[in-house]
Amino acid sequence: MSSKSPAIAQTSTGGTPGTNTVTVLDPAKSNTREKLHQIYASDPKYKKYTQQVEKCLNAFDNVHEWADCIAFLKQLLKTFQSYMQFKEIPYKLIVAKRLAQCLNPALPTGVHQRALDVYTHILSVLGTEGLKRDLPLWSSGLFPFFEYAATSVKPILLTIYDTHYLPLQAGLRPVMKSFILALLPGLEEETGEFFDKVLSLLDRLSGTVSPVFFIQNIWLIMITMSSARGTALNFLSRRLPRLHADEDITQIVGRDIGLMIRAFAAALEDDNLLVRRGALDILLQSMRIDSAAIKRAHSEDTVILMRAATGVVLRRDLSLNRRLYTWLLGPDEKSDNQTVYLRQHALQLLNTTLKDEMFAPSGEYSESRPFKIFISLLDKWEIGSALTDILVLDALKAIRFLMQRDAEEHNEDISMTASTLYEAVEPSILWKQLLAAIMKDLTEDSKPGAIDLTLFLLRSLPMQDDEVRSIHLPVIFAAITEVLQREINSDPSKAAKTSIRDCLALQEEIFQHIPLESLSQRPGLNAALQTSASSLSSLAFAYAFYGLEMTESHSSSEVHNPLMTVLEHMFCISQVLSRSISAQQAGSIELRTALSQVLRVLSGVVRTADRNCDATLRLSWKPSEWLYSMLDCLDLEAASFTLVDQMVSLILSLHGAQRLSPKLSMDKRPVVSRMVKKLFRYLHADLATCHMRAVSLLWSIESTSRPHEVESIIAQSMCSPESRNVSEAHEAFGVLWRLSEDDSLPGVRLKVPLMIILETLKHDNPSLRRVGETWMRCNLRSYIRVLEPVLRDLLDPSIRRVSRISKVSGKEIGGFVYERSFDQRYVAHLLEILLSIVQFGGQGFSKSARGTFLKRSHDHVLLQRLNLAGIDANISYLDALIEVLSRFLQSEPKDQDIPIMQPLNTVIQSSAIDLLQIIVARGEIEMLAIEILEPAVIGKLFLCVHLHRLDLQNKLLRFLHSIISASTSYAYNGNPPPEDRSAEGSQESGKRGYTVNSLLTQTITDGISIPQNRPVMQHWLDFVLMAVPQFQPALQTVISPIADCLCRQLHLLLSDALKANQPIANERYPRVATDAEFIMLLNALERLLVLGLTQKSDANSQEVDTPLQEKPGAESGGILGYVSNVFTTDNASAAVEDQLMASNLMSHLPGYKSLHDGIRVLLAIWVNMVWYDTTNLRPEVDSLSVIYNRTHARCRRVLEHLFRAHPTEVLESIIECWDHDALLRSKGSDQPAAGIFGLVDVLIANARSAVHMICDSISVRISNISERSRKPANANLSDLALFNFLEQYFQRLEGPLALQVWGRFMLLAKDLASSRDFKIQVFLALKCLCILGDKVTQTTAIDDKRIRKDLQETFGKLLDACVTFVGKSTDQPNWMRRTTKESMVTNGRSSPTLRGGVSDVKLDEKPDSSTVTLSDNAKPTWEAELPSQITAFIASTAVPELRRFLMDNDKVASACSNIVYYIVSPGIKMKARPLDADVVVVDIFREMIKIPPAMKVWRVAVIDVLYDHRIFNSNSGVATKWKPIIKAVFDGDKTSFPDLLSRVATSPSANIFTNRENEMLLRSLNLRRLALVLFTGEKNHFLTQLPAIQEKLVDILRNVPSPIVQCEVYLCIRVLLCRLAAHSMTSFWPVILTELYRIFEQIMDSIPSDGSEDLQLILSASKCLDLLLTLQTEEFQIHQWIFITDTVDAVFRPDDWSPESMFDHLAEVVGNLPIPEPREPQGTGLSLPTSASTSIAFPAHSERALRKPILKSIRQIDSIRDLFPFFSHVSISSYESVYASSGNIDWEAVEQGILDDIFDGR
Repeated sequence: MSSKSPAIAQTSTGGTPGTNTVTVLDPAKSNTREKLHQIYASDPKYKKYTQQVEKCLNAFDNVHEWADCIAFLKQLLKTFQSYMQFKEIPYKLIVAKRLAQCLNPALPTGVHQRALDVYTHILSVLGTEGLKRDLPLWSSGLFPFFEYAATSVKPILLTIYDTHYLPLQAGLRPVMKSFILALLPGLEEETGEFFDKVLSLLDRLSGTVSPVFFIQNIWLIMITMSSARGTALNFLSRRLPRLHADEDITQIVGRDIGLMIRAFAAALEDDNLLVRRGALDILLQSMRIDSAAIKRAHSEDTVILMRAATGVVLRRDLSLNRRLYTWLLGPDEKSDNQTVYLRQHALQLLNTTLKDEMFAPSGEYSESRPFKIFISLLDKWEIGSALTDILVLDALKAIRFLMQRDAEEHNEDISMTASTLYEAVEPSILWKQLLAAIMKDLTEDSKPGAIDLTLFLLRSLPMQDDEVRSIHLPVIFAAITEVLQREINSDPSKAAKTSIRDCLALQEEIFQHIPLESLSQRPGLNAALQTSASSLSSLAFAYAFYGLEMTESHSSSEVHNPLMTVLEHMFCISQVLSRSISAQQAGSIELRTALSQVLRVLSGVVRTADRNCDATLRLSWKPSEWLYSMLDCLDLEAASFTLVDQMVSLILSLHGAQRLSPKLSMDKRPVVSRMVKKLFRYLHADLATCHMRAVSLLWSIESTSRPHEVESIIAQSMCSPESRNVSEAHEAFGVLWRLSEDDSLPGVRLKVPLMIILETLKHDNPSLRRVGETWMRCNLRSYIRVLEPVLRDLLDPSIRRVSRISKVSGKEIGGFVYERSFDQRYVAHLLEILLSIVQFGGQGFSKSARGTFLKRSHDHVLLQRLNLAGIDANISYLDALIEVLSRFLQSEPKDQDIPIMQPLNTVIQSSAIDLLQIIVARGEIEMLAIEILEPAVIGKLFLCVHLHRLDLQNKLLRFLHSIISASTSYAYNGNPPPEDRSAEGSQESGKRGYTVNSLLTQTITDGISIPQNRPVMQHWLDFVLMAVPQFQPALQTVISPIADCLCRQLHLLLSDALKANQPIANERYPRVATDAEFIMLLNALERLLVLGLTQKSDANSQEVDTPLQEKPGAESGGILGYVSNVFTTDNASAAVEDQLMASNLMSHLPGYKSLHDGIRVLLAIWVNMVWYDTTNLRPEVDSLSVIYNRTHARCRRVLEHLFRAHPTEVLESIIECWDHDALLRSKGSDQPAAGIFGLVDVLIANARSAVHMICDSISVRISNISERSRKPANANLSDLALFNFLEQYFQRLEGPLALQVWGRFMLLAKDLASSRDFKIQVFLALKCLCILGDKVTQTTAIDDKRIRKDLQETFGKLLDACVTFVGKSTDQPNWMRRTTKESMVTNGRSSPTLRGGVSDVKLDEKPDSSTVTLSDNAKPTWEAELPSQITAFIASTAVPELRRFLMDNDKVASACSNIVYYIVSPGIKMKARPLDADVVVVDIFREMIKIPPAMKVWRVAVIDVLYDHRIFNSNSGVATKWKPIIKAVFDGDKTSFPDLLSRVATSPSANIFTNRENEMLLRSLNLRRLALVLFTGEKNHFLTQLPAIQEKLVDILRNVPSPIVQCEVYLCIRVLLCRLAAHSMTSFWPVILTELYRIFEQIMDSIPSDGSEDLQLILSASKCLDLLLTLQTEEFQIHQWIFITDTVDAVFRPDDWSPESMFDHLAEVVGNLPIPEPREPQGTGLSLPTSASTSIAFPAHSERALRKPILKSIRQIDSIRDLFPFFSHVSISSYESVYASSGNIDWEAVEQGILDDIFDGR
């Protein structure tokens, strides 16, 4: 480069001379300039000229008002005019900056005129060549000004453009876009004064370059500048010609149609309505849809244009819509011609555009946009009709996908759009398309898309349109039925295809929406087809109705009623399918499913047809053939119960149908027999889920068939010769009997099978007898049911008797005499049966017969006979039976009939006596025989159990019961029975008299638990429940093992029941226990648990009569209490240790353990066996719901009984189970009614009592041993678990209930708050108090002064104790390193649990050497967990609630002060990087900033963090969380921002020894802090501080030349660009541009060496420019040509192109530098990226949907060559991003880049 004049050598800005270097690299020009410089440099006059200009420029520093500006400009002009001989302007960089500042729009017109005078003079002096050389300097002020210039000033400015700029001609090419931008504001108003002048100036400007290039720049302006679109369209509307279809616009606009299309798309999407209207006008004028340009454009470009154009309909503006319709439909007014034009030119593109956007929505718009456009276009019939034809199915598929994807979130916008779209589309077009697509699905093996879609429409969208329901759906239903019939008839295996089965599901859905009358008649066709309508089949009619072409013709007979046709088709389909299944001996599961679907629809059609049709429907079908084909299918093993259910139901409804002809009849016995036998199979014990429905169907058949037919079929099956079949038939009949209701009189209507059952009770065959007895146990439901038919026959009117007084041995005895003979054998038989019933029934029979009264009977015949016999109907069944039996006993035949009647009468009487004896008496036996028999019986029983012999067990158990009964009565030697004696006496005599056989317990538990023994389990339970209570305390030892055994059995049954409720995949029903089994086990468990605890006195007989509350102090205390206090200094005495042993023994009694295990099982049943009604109606649902509901109800009664007996023990057991079982805790939250808390509500009358009990349990555990009033009931339950439960319980309470429990809880909380030492319970009480306080403060009770005071004081004390504890524990700072998440999951619970039940630990005292110590791991774990939990709780709950609970501002401030002192400050100080403080600390800050009274407390801590010199060592991810906190400091304290600015300001140190480098470093840090603070604000947040910020930044640029400081200025400018509206920085632009220009000009003048400190400044300036190019702000676009090529030349370079923009020059300069030798990296500890690895990102066109900075990932460079890729690519990259992104900016990447630069750690 040339040597410089003194003026050129000075480099600083401001008032001193600036650089004045060469900007053009043309060697010829360069030489001329160098010679000129040499001449001027030696000229003394030029030196004086330079000094004059410098003096004048320095005067600008004293400008304070606009008048000073005028004086400054006058002086400057005068100076220039004095030296006109020099064709060079000294200090031109500063002169240009000052002149640009004087053109600030805020200054008055006079200043502007003076400034323009100076410009005019300078440009005249420089001439054309001089202006071309320094075009960036002078244009940067003149171009932006025209928009703001006053009317009086504009002519001067236009003259300057005309006189000085236009002569540059081709030299204007690089500046073309900016020049056009400058002039366009003149075209704002057509009537404006300067409109024509500006238009002609633009025309002449166009002449300086090619018109194509000129127009291309206008396209770029439309894409990037929204404010200039209107004026650009004004120009285009006058200069683009009106073209026809065959004329080509590329001659005018160039080859790149894509650029023009993007410009129009930008205008069509502009927010301004007039801009959109103008764009549409130009499309109509020069870019018709049929034009050659659009045909030749890329498909993606045409899609962009169409998407933007159709978007205008969403504005709902008539003028826009009218223009769009004209563009799409062509200029012709005739509707037909418009439709042809649309189909020819626009329809395919419109369809593609909308379809693409529907299936791949762009992130720029809402997903519903294309659907809304489609809906709006439907308003124009010419477009809507054609578009619906090709798009409607795709649109509905797309919207279905979106709705299914958002099903969980329930997107309102999409579902509303779906409904609107469905309602807007013409139904006939929609259903025509759907029908065609469904037919295609059915006839081709394609994926059933249309069927799925139709199902979605019917299920998800409201079907309110009557036209659809009454016209379209019936036509389609009938047509599909016919196609299905043809397809399945031709090949039944087709029914297994997915499409056919989906279609059957569709038929079901359609049928639900059709009114039947519309299926009975057809809609009208047009006149041409109407005559032949009745001769068309359903399918042909549908095709004719929708105007579809039939592919094949099918003749059809005349159709009078489409409903008949549908029925015939469906009967045909079902018959073909059932025959196919029968022929294949089962068929595939798909075929059976298809048949099931057909039968479902057919049932519905038949039911509604029969109900609603007036006339008889005469069908062409053969009912008997159809019936037998169904029955054949029914007989198959593989037929599922669902299918059987449907077949039987359908046959029954067809049998009863009145409107169908010919009628189906099921009068023949074989038909009924086959159905009954099939249903009987489903009454098998393993198919419990089918029972209810099968029973219901059997009764329906019984009602429909001939009398006694079903009864005889059942009886016949029960008399089968095979014993296995008999057993199964008995079981099946038992299910039928048990599930039948009393009012259907099963005893009368099914008397024969019942008698068969009852006969087995006295049968010789033990197996049969066992079956009968099991039947009675399991299926009886009530003895009354069996007694009624027997009693009815015993009261037969044919048995006539009269009373008679007989005299025997002188005594008169009342009696009866039979008037005539009767069927004595039958009566004897009945009595034998009755005897066996009574023997069998025992107490159960007596109780039932005694408790039920005759008048309740549903059998009117029985009541009539009672009346005849003179028996009152108000007495019980037992009384009546005794009466009848006594009559038989007293009745004798007449004398003449004795020989015939006596033998049988004796039998009758014998039976009657037996019966009466069983009802009334009991017997005795010798002791010796008992002692021999007992072990033998027990042994035999044991063998039977283990060899699975069931038949003898019942008798043996009864025998055993009698034996034990006799044994105990002998053992007491005539003493009264045990229950009447004192507990002590019973215990002693029991032990002395009777010893339990060692094998007994084992035998009983095995008998109950072995699965093969399940059929007789009831006998065992009966034995246990009768023997154990009766022979107390002899059998006390067996209670606990049996209770454990019952618990295990209940667990097994529960898991089976839960499995049975899962969906069944393979049609095999899992084994599930009946409700009866559950209830018998629960009964047994309940009795045993109560018995186990009533005899607990065995352990300590003295305690029995002492109430718990009145025990002396010496006896108080439990294991928990003792170990809890091991850290206190009191020494436990020997007496106390004895007490501990006693209580430990007490709480580990078998009874307590059994109770706890029992509660655990009962809770499992309570939580899991809750029935939720399911939507899919499986046939097994009826049975399962009965099992679940009855078991749950019984479980509830058991728990209530146990709780009444032992409230504290039961509640604590429940809480212990809850604490140990995560599943129970989760159930409690998601199923409140079935959860543990729901149970507590059931057991305890009100919340107050519940909380009282829990608080008492806690108090017992945390009080000192000597103060305790009683021992804890459950030694395994810690107070921590109780607190956790209490916390959860409080969360569920409503406000008024919270108020009820307030008093009791506050006693506990105050007690803890007043303790001197910190205990973990303090923290737990604080958590509970926060929950309770939250609820109470929402009620009016908080106005009560006492409640308010209690809350304030207790909350304050508890919080202070916790905070202080955390503060002390920071001496061992492990809690801060431990993350909150870790501490939360320890022990699987949400609070720390101490090992060994330790709960009350004093931290600051060492344990006494004589006391028990903690286990090794208990204390450290607890200490490590607790502080981190407390801090997490303070952050999440305590701080947010401070103001609500403490209310008083001073108290709030004091609490915050404590938290900051003890928790926050240590948390920050412990970190090497302050922003890396624990997440809890940040959360506390984020909550505190919402508390105004705490401002002074936390402000200091945040300011300390901000001014910490290590702050920028953190990573940017952490900093994001601090943004609101830092912002809050500067919002809340008005002095903070000025203070920060004062630190940034220049303040040279008075100390001459200050390290200069250190001072610069501090200033750069403060600037970076300023950048960070500005970054934390929202948009325009710090707008009011902008003047002060601007002043400081300008001051630094002027006075602080250090690169390290200036780097930070550009970082601040980048933040300001992101945080302020662009127009608010208008006055700042001249300074920014001048500084950027200076920096890059200096590089060309002297290339910085590798490793120079200037490199970082260059990188910072480059990033600033990179951001400006990314943002493309309107203010910068007019200047960007200075730095980059912003026209199409960036991509399509002309042949004679030479670099004009600064970065293009730099690319050449840097690119020509020699590549140095590779050097060793310096040992600085930093790994710097080399140019090869520099990660400058230039995304490919396809990726770049959003604009982002290129240099975002570069942090440091060590050579100017590292920026070569940026300099060389930035122009083309900027152009391509504008082309591809439509002006969308990736703000996330922009902000992340700035944040990464702020926290780069250097």
